[in-house]
Amino acid sequence: MAIKTAIIGLGIMGRRMLEQMQQHGGYQLVALWDPDDAACAEAANLAPGATVTPSAEDAIAMADLVYLACPPVPRKAYALAAAAAGKAVFLEKPLGVNIGESEELVSKLAEYGVPAAVNFTQGASVALTRTVESATGGELGELCGVDIVVTYSAWPREWQKAADWLRFRDEGGMTREVISHFLFFSERVLGPLSVTWSRPSYPADPALCETHLLARLETADGLPVSVLASVGGAQPDRQELTIKGARQSRRITDFYARWSSDGGPFERIDDGPEDPRSGALQAQLGDLERCIAGKPNRLATPAEALRVQKLIETMLQGQG
Repeated sequence: MAIKTAIIGLGIMGRRMLEQMQQHGGYQLVALWDPDDAACAEAANLAPGATVTPSAEDAIAMADLVYLACPPVPRKAYALAAAAAGKAVFLEKPLGVNIGESEELVSKLAEYGVPAAVNFTQGASVALTRTVESATGGELGELCGVDIVVTYSAWPREWQKAADWLRFRDEGGMTREVISHFLFFSERVLGPLSVTWSRPSYPADPALCETHLLARLETADGLPVSVLASVGGAQPDRQELTIKGARQSRRITDFYARWSSDGGPFERIDDGPEDPRSGALQAQLGDLERCIAGKPNRLATPAEALRVQKLIETMLQGQG
């Protein structure tokens, strides 16, 4: 039986997941809601069999699974309303922006006992799965640390501009939206991290999000994760995670493309699907089915997402 699904939040990610769910076949889109009428109309054209409901609460009532692609601040209330009604919950990241609120969210989700996961899109991807296998299987040799490099000519990027909240300090910024993915990836490979030093830079307008970030994180054993992020200048987007080993290293570019080096130039490992973004989201949806069925899966747990959120918010405040 297909899982009756409601989507709350019909911006970029909501519509992207809507299309992927329709391709997957394991999900029946029954309800859609967004406060923006134009977003609802666009989503309804993509999923004509789903009902655009008058409210988020009405959408929750119709479904067995609620996917929350709304901005971070309202996400907690919708997640808890769904969980209280016994619905499975799939949340976009970041989990939130207020640590206390997110701690309560994670605690309540555990108390309700419903299936719950967070959409760090690399969770079930070939890139993360194969990299963890290489690291734990000894192929990389002794691990030496991680480098994260993220640079953009502008933020938000052109395709993100409809989500205006991404440019503001309260909920947006590249650190929450992008670097959080790579910290989740790093913790899956290295284990829990802590921030030892960070230095964000902000524009003169206090409402706007960060433009630069330098940071160092470490594992309990002192393995370093170095972060360099910047916005500005004529340059292509760069999203790069390098897992460094004494024997071999792996580099992930643009979330899904894998590269390998044994000391020479990095060479592409061509083992992914033709459309890696779609492949990764389809893998997420497959693991979400297993999560809802109570089976082992690779998705990010709310507790893992909370760990990442704490790292991100510490970095954005500055440390050391």
